[in-house]
Amino acid sequence: MASLANNNADTQLPQEMVDFLNKAWTCFHAIEMCKNWLNKAGYTEIKERSIFKGQLKQGGKYYFTRNDSSIVAFAIGSKYESGNGFIAIGAHSDSPCLKLKPNSKITSAGYQQIGLQTYGGGLWNTWFDRDLGVAGRVIIRNPDTNHVQIRNVKIDDAICRIPTLAIHLARGTGTKLEINTETHLPAVIASVVKAELGGKSESKNGQHHSVLIDLLATELNCDPNHIDDFELQLCEVQPSTIGGAKKEFIYSGRLDNLCSVYCGLRALIDTTADDSNLAEEESIRLLAVFDHEEIGSTSTSGARGTLMTDSINRIANAFAASPNIDEVVERTTQKSYLISSDMAHGIHPNYPSKHEKNHGPKFHDGVVIKTNVNQRYATVSIAHNII
Repeated sequence: MASLANNNADTQLPQEMVDFLNKAWTCFHAIEMCKNWLNKAGYTEIKERSIFKGQLKQGGKYYFTRNDSSIVAFAIGSKYESGNGFIAIGAHSDSPCLKLKPNSKITSAGYQQIGLQTYGGGLWNTWFDRDLGVAGRVIIRNPDTNHVQIRNVKIDDAICRIPTLAIHLARGTGTKLEINTETHLPAVIASVVKAELGGKSESKNGQHHSVLIDLLATELNCDPNHIDDFELQLCEVQPSTIGGAKKEFIYSGRLDNLCSVYCGLRALIDTTADDSNLAEEESIRLLAVFDHEEIGSTSTSGARGTLMTDSINRIANAFAASPNIDEVVERTTQKSYLISSDMAHGIHPNYPSKHEKNHGPKFHDGVVIKTNVNQRYATVSIAHNII
């Protein structure tokens, strides 16, 4: 749950964010949404494998993706010169979730189930007894032509559920039911009897139930036998909404961190909507949306990988005339400013003791700036003062 800025605020932006949340079920869908918005705003897609020098121009607006789960979008000031800085916002596209195992096919006690693995640090008990769909990306290969397609998919029907053990069978466990993530999280997708009446197309190597493969094929309008592989996760089908008696809250999953993705994207687009916005700009305005923050960011598309440094190096070098490229990048870095934009936990009215008395984030009290003397966060007093 998130809070809106004030009760009398224009509802256009909050509703736009809710629409964004409802469409961006996975990191792949979030980046697809970013691409669509940037294209409409006049940004040009470039390929990371292409040569940036000669392709990037002062006053130009560009973006590129990595793994289709992260994106870097940037607008170059018309007065930008080699060695000038970046004004950047960083956010992440992923959220804790339950992802399908490579071999998800489980059959138990007359039920067909989907094997799941936990991604990130989730409260897994909250996934029980919810209407769940699946979403992600699917690799489709035509065996006749060997042509490969990678397509996003989203099934927003309640096709499966993780049932809680009934209270009548949980006697003696007290009020707390211990969760074994291996044995208690598989989701029920069908009964064996019903599935065998209608299921036809098992996945290659029999790794997934035919009923799941058929659902994916129907949604993608493809031959079930052409589904070669996929990266899927479960998603709650209940839509995000604006709620509360005064319509001041946003009820939604994935707020961490699609809220920051939306805000960063909207900020970049709005502040570069007109050519005049960049006419006097000497810096580069940049939005970086990373993947895998929930599991430590140590991947090719994560913030602790090379994506950010590669972006700064290649963009700065595209305008560098000096043979000493390293010096150009170092000067660029020292002149740059980055906001790591993420969510903060507001004070829970039922658990106020979980926050320090003088440092608990309150709704309607503005932006939260995180600091830590042990440098868990990189905020320093100078940056704090600028904000």
